[in-house]
Amino acid sequence: MPATPGSVSARTAAPLAPSTSELLLRGTVIPAHPLALHPDRTLDERRQRALTRYYLAAGAGGLAVGVHTTQFAIRDHGLLRTVLELAADEVHRAVGDRPFVRIAGVCGPVQQAVAEARIARELGYDAVLVSPAGLPDADLDALLDRSAAVGEVLPVIGFYLQEAVGGRYLPRSYWRRLADQESTVAVKAAPFDRYRTLELVQGVAASDRGAEVALYTGNDDAIVTDLLTPYHVRGPAGPTVRHFAGGLLGHWAVWTRSAVRLLDDVHAARAGDAHARQRAEARLAGDTDANAAVYDVRGGFAGCIAGVHEVLRRQGLLAGTWCLDPAEDLSPGQAEEIARVGTGLPWLREEDAFVTSGLPHWLP
Repeated sequence: MPATPGSVSARTAAPLAPSTSELLLRGTVIPAHPLALHPDRTLDERRQRALTRYYLAAGAGGLAVGVHTTQFAIRDHGLLRTVLELAADEVHRAVGDRPFVRIAGVCGPVQQAVAEARIARELGYDAVLVSPAGLPDADLDALLDRSAAVGEVLPVIGFYLQEAVGGRYLPRSYWRRLADQESTVAVKAAPFDRYRTLELVQGVAASDRGAEVALYTGNDDAIVTDLLTPYHVRGPAGPTVRHFAGGLLGHWAVWTRSAVRLLDDVHAARAGDAHARQRAEARLAGDTDANAAVYDVRGGFAGCIAGVHEVLRRQGLLAGTWCLDPAEDLSPGQAEEIARVGTGLPWLREEDAFVTSGLPHWLP
């Protein structure tokens, strides 16, 4: 019988290594990797490598490269393979055989997304984050068929991207059908909307494969809330509780060691450690405040990527806030807001000291 749109009956899913799958399901910190540029907006390979070294030294358990924070425009500038290769090389040098989740972002129509997934597989990546951006007119069946096609090359992480930066509404039924696909190993929830986040969790939980699909928060405005919340939902066998295992976040591209400590506290809190829960809860307001500054909420997210760059510039990891698009820059007052939160929150001040001590090793 022929496959129906969005079905996987005619697809062969690419496998994920057992140790990588275990890490992904247990939960880890996965920063979305930025792009280091010279003033003329060409790639700064030295600082690009330094960023990867920083994330590894900070204790990240994975990296997502070629995603929104890396700038989708790297494809237009012929930089996708180079950027993926630089990160893969640094990870290979540092982690050896220990579990580490290497994620490449793919986007565009089926042919483009599959071609990008093949590049990622060739370079040793474990999975791909499939972006819904750039396909505004595609129906749900077309999106699901694209995920299934990409999933024949590498395991898939679904992505709920907020509308302010190119995403779209995706209903509960979409997430159930995506979780039904054998190639789907995780989903990233980043609609910046509590109602839509709940719909995503409900949809994944309703799938017969729901327990095999890890939930990762990408809601940079509500990281601690997502990680601490037990989601009481219904699965195929009845009521169940789901948690966000970890985060795949642009916000975690900065102050990464503090993110690792936060997730450690969250996991300890779920195991009954009351003091760890108190430490995590103490960061609820502060982390949201920091994200408002970095992601330029006042400016309608126009300076979100430049804001990430500004934190890294202040720490010495980047030389400037340049983006590939000259029109992308900090909004008026955004640098001052970033300075305010960076000096006002103790866990961020500690991170600055950590980066200062590591710079001679990461940026020789």
